[in-house]
Amino acid sequence: MKDINRKMIRGILLLSYIIVTGFVMYGLSSLFAYLNTGADRSTMLHTEIKKVEQFLPKIIWDAYKNIGRPMDKQTLGSIENDYLDAWYVKHCAYQTNTRTGIKDYYTKSARKNLFGIINENIESGTNIISTTLEHNPRLEFFSEDGHVIVITDEDVVEYKRVYKDKTMLLETKDKSTYKVVMLLEDGFWRIRHMVKKSHKDFKPDYNIISNKDIEIKGINYYPKASPWEVFGDKFDIDTIAKDFKLIKDIGLNSIRIFVPYESFGKANVDQKKLSKLVQVMDTAEAEGLKVVLTLFDFYGNYTVLNWTLDHRHAETIVTKLKDHKALLAWDIKNEPNLDFESRGKDLVIAWLNNMVDLVKSIDPNHPVTVGWSNIESATILKDKLDLITFHYYEDLNNLEPAYLDLKKEIPDKPIAITEFGTSSYKGLWNPFGRNEEDQAAYHKQAQDILTKNNMNWMSWTLYDFTEIPNDVTGFLPWRKKPQKYYGFINEQGEKKPSFEYIYTKE
Repeated sequence: MKDINRKMIRGILLLSYIIVTGFVMYGLSSLFAYLNTGADRSTMLHTEIKKVEQFLPKIIWDAYKNIGRPMDKQTLGSIENDYLDAWYVKHCAYQTNTRTGIKDYYTKSARKNLFGIINENIESGTNIISTTLEHNPRLEFFSEDGHVIVITDEDVVEYKRVYKDKTMLLETKDKSTYKVVMLLEDGFWRIRHMVKKSHKDFKPDYNIISNKDIEIKGINYYPKASPWEVFGDKFDIDTIAKDFKLIKDIGLNSIRIFVPYESFGKANVDQKKLSKLVQVMDTAEAEGLKVVLTLFDFYGNYTVLNWTLDHRHAETIVTKLKDHKALLAWDIKNEPNLDFESRGKDLVIAWLNNMVDLVKSIDPNHPVTVGWSNIESATILKDKLDLITFHYYEDLNNLEPAYLDLKKEIPDKPIAITEFGTSSYKGLWNPFGRNEEDQAAYHKQAQDILTKNNMNWMSWTLYDFTEIPNDVTGFLPWRKKPQKYYGFINEQGEKKPSFEYIYTKE
């Protein structure tokens, strides 16, 4: 028995020795392999730029006839990626006053200047929040050995906000021209030299569309079965077509619909959902309805470094639909003033300002507006917008004087109320609310005011809904429950008393 125990112990010790030896040999071989291979750049970059699309400015290469070695598309693609990434890490460095990523995209001599600026900013308590929105590079020279390039980047659209001790001192947007020298090191292109040759103030190249004769008598639209998810799995163009026919038969001439930012793919727009949006526009055209198309629904970031991603989202949609016959106007964002407190009023307005520039640069022929949540905000960007729109859920007795005051302040542009209405829910979570008869009285009074003042309007909304996403109202039942009952048609498809006043013809 003792011999058996001894043999077992010896076997265990021998097996343990073999296992330990194996781990040691594996570790040594892994270390040897690492020391004898080049480092993987994706593991070197703290910013992990190569893994996630974080910076997508518009870039247009000029036709080039460079002196030196011919340029192939693959090499040009590598140059473009590393060049834009270099701009991105510089923006990040100036915003945070850190050196993260700079060594990967700038040579030693170029880093010296960047580090000097960062050190000065740290000492003075300064931060620079910036981005570039457009680049127009031209390849001037490509060396015979393929290791040196010279680029002239013209009309680089730059946006910058300068802060000192968290107080904004300066906000600028301009166009600059840069001369850039890049070197190929370790298989990657790094900026060796960058000089700003000239700059000028950015001046948008478009005109204000002032159509005072515009006539809007419409409604905000979601299908009954898929509110806030129009373009998802429940998409049914036949149902939408029936609803549009009903809207037209009532006598209305327009609808307002929404493009959800995230579910639509953000910077990389989902082409299937874009195709569904085109179908909706085609169906509206078939019924003779005009469409106010609201971009950036369920959006709330506004961060300057994300602007290029937002621009690619808008660019894709606007380019696709700018010539559609059903299009009436672009609504940049639904109720952005509700984000003033959480995101900062100045930042939200700056984002809107730049988005208006982008949309107008793509489509100069259709009005651009912003759907403010109240009439008090309607004067913001009044000189830049073509159509002034606001929402009104306050006391109707105050609507007429407030509207007339707004017309005095903005006499030369069309104005429209693009949301108004009231819930017919009166119950446990809203015991002092309106019932269906009260809702009908509200809309009768609203139509009297609208008709008297010849106002443009879009009511909220065609249907009552069975489900309201938490993203819309939150989860609190006293907020969520009333939101389900703003419609003129109930959940069973029956017309409510308010339907009689969905539109009162003169």
